This record gives sequence, structure tokens and C-alpha cells, in this order.
Amino acid sequence: MRCYRRALFLCSAFTFFSSLYVFNHLASTLEDTDERGLGEPRTPAGGSPDTGNVLRKNPGLTGRRVPQLVRDGMDSEAEDGDNESSHIAVVACGPRLDETLAMLKSAIIFSKKPLKFHIFADDELQDSFRNALYSWPRSAQAKFNFTIYPITFPSGNEKEWKKLFKPCASQRLFLPLILKEVDSLLYVDTDILFLQPVEDIWAFFTQFNKSQLAAMAPEHEEPRIGWYNRFARHPYYGNTGVNSGVMLMNMTRLRETFFKNDMTTVALHWSEMLMPLLQKYKLNITWGDQDLLNIIFHHNPERLYVFPCQWNYRPDHCVYGLNCQQAEKDGVFILHGSRGVYHNEKQPAFRAVYEAIRQYPFGENMETSLLQPLDASLRTTADSYCGRVSHLFTKRLKQSIASVQQEMTGGR
Repeated sequence: MRCYRRALFLCSAFTFFSSLYVFNHLASTLEDTDERGLGEPRTPAGGSPDTGNVLRKNPGLTGRRVPQLVRDGMDSEAEDGDNESSHIAVVACGPRLDETLAMLKSAIIFSKKPLKFHIFADDELQDSFRNALYSWPRSAQAKFNFTIYPITFPSGNEKEWKKLFKPCASQRLFLPLILKEVDSLLYVDTDILFLQPVEDIWAFFTQFNKSQLAAMAPEHEEPRIGWYNRFARHPYYGNTGVNSGVMLMNMTRLRETFFKNDMTTVALHWSEMLMPLLQKYKLNITWGDQDLLNIIFHHNPERLYVFPCQWNYRPDHCVYGLNCQQAEKDGVFILHGSRGVYHNEKQPAFRAVYEAIRQYPFGENMETSLLQPLDASLRTTADSYCGRVSHLFTKRLKQSIASVQQEMTGGR
């Protein structure tokens, strides 16, 4: 009996000290995360907490201060009732100015509700963005306001994050930690074009259940041409992964949720998880932050809402045959010019849409100054893979233009 009691005592002691070691090690890891944290930016001139400009200190994130933000956009009607605004974030580095401005224009010309743009740009682009946005007609300026932010990564790891995949692309992972006053957000890549109002995709937020905190489209619909299921060397979401070029984010839930992971048995907050995740998988990922998002939602599938492919229509959907059935039925809602197709001749149908929107003069008749020139350009692309189905690009666009024109004429 004494031997039994002694063995029981030794086992209990061993279990206690092992648990103590594990929790002590985890605490140490989280302290390291704190030391690498994002700073507390100053409020830009004209900023106010309800516009997402005050970036308060994130608990657990300390360190250097972020440089002064560029002032919140023009004094416009869009500033009234900001709670009704759709918040859009974009990250632009390098030669992405014109592409980003085309995306912003597409959001403005079709949307009926006010927009709030959060533009993260490197130092060389910030003045160019400000000058371009202030040069737009007053009628366009009345529909939006904006804030320009510096590119900001955790101190001590800036270079590693900034060079992950494309310059600055991984900034999107830190949006919940920077935009502390923003509850919900639509993140888009610079090569996105809206073909219908932003508020239509924003409506997906109302379809989230109590667990879901983000929404994306599948990376592929056809597994035979899928990348993740054939080549990935890391976990990914679902059967073919998800594409993060268009991503709805419930920022409040992202900040508050504990996420399951394969690094520890303890669920971690978003801010605690990102650096350990990168350190574990950086040698196995190809598509940078998108791969990290796939890993996160592989372990937390109940947290993700998946919307159909016509909300993130890419060249892959028409180059390898038609593999977006929803777009075939209803048309393309959001065009994603990945692989640089707006700037080369590989898929001229995508470039035609981009050039038509970029060249459209604000306030002109959209039927004659946007749709008709686009139709003419698309007819010249009929021999290309995606040009053969270019009617999908204009199906929903025509409805959006008709709606705008009707509103401009007072419903007559």
C-alpha cells in the first residue's frame, strides 16, 4: 500500500510540474509576441472614433509608434451617418496606384450608400493617392471619405512580413489589430473591380451565423485544376482552399475569438497566432498570407462563410474551361484581375473591363461613356479564352448601369 501511495504521489507531482512548465512556456511566448507588437498611431487631423481613425493600443501589443496618418478624406456627405458606410480596405505598394484608383472608382460609381476607404500605402504613393482623390469631381467626393495609413508591421519582423509573397500584401493580416474602431470591413486586392454596388457583397454579413467571422470565395471550383489540393505542403480550407483577394472581415469577432491551431493545445487570439504560424510554415507556403489564412481556417472551418465564385471571378474561371456555374447563370459580380491580366495581353477581356472603368469620366452617361466602349472592346477579344464568354462580364454590369441611370433621372 505504501508503494502504491508513493507512486501515486510521484505521478501527481510530475503532472503538476509538467503543467506548470507548459503554461510558463506559453506565457513566455505571448510576452515575446507583445514585444514585437504594433504601435499606437496618432489620430489624424479631423479623425474621430466612429470613423475608424483612432487606433488605440491593442492589449498585448506594445512597441514603436506608427507614423502620423494622412488626414481623413474630404468634408463630404459621406461623413454623415458613418455607421451606414461600407468600409473597404486596400493595400498598395509599388506600381499599384492606377490599379487601385480604378478599383476605388468602380466602388464609387455603382454604390448607392456611402463608402469609407482605408488605404494602406507605402510612402512613395501617399501623396499621389491624396492628390488623385481630391481631384475627383465633387459629385464623386460626396459619396466617400478616406484615410491613408502607412504600411505597418510588428517591430522586429517588418522585413519578413513585407516580403511575404508580394510587397505589403500581408498587411491585411494585421488590419484587425490596427483598425481597432472598425467593426466590419471588406478587404480587396488592388486588382479588384466592382461590377455592382458594394452594399450587395456587404449584405453577406447579415448571413453570418454566430460563429462566422470572415467570408471568402473558393480558390477553385474544379478539383482537377485546383492548386491547393494538388501542390500545397500545408493545411488548407475545405477541398480546394480559399482565395483572399476579396475578404469580408468581422473585425470585432476576429479580435475577440480564440482560434484552434496546430502549434499548441491552447487556443490563441489572432494577435498571438500570426508570428508563430509564420515561423512554423514559412518554408512551406507559396502564396504568402493567403496560405496562412487557409491554415487558420483549416483548423477553424466553422469560423468561415464561403460565398460563390462570381464575387471573386478570376482568369482561372474561364481559361481552363467554364468552371464558375454561378457566373454563367447570373454574370460576374466582382472581377479579379489576378496574374497581372489588366496590364498584359494574356486575357484581353479582363483588360478591356479595366480600361473601360479607368477611362470613364465621372458624371458622364454610363451607357454611352462606359458600356458602349466596353462592348466594342470586348468584341475584339472573341478569340481569347475569356473573351468567348465576355457576355458574363457585362451581364450584371448592364443591370448596375441601368440602376444608376434610373436614379440619376429620378426614376423617369
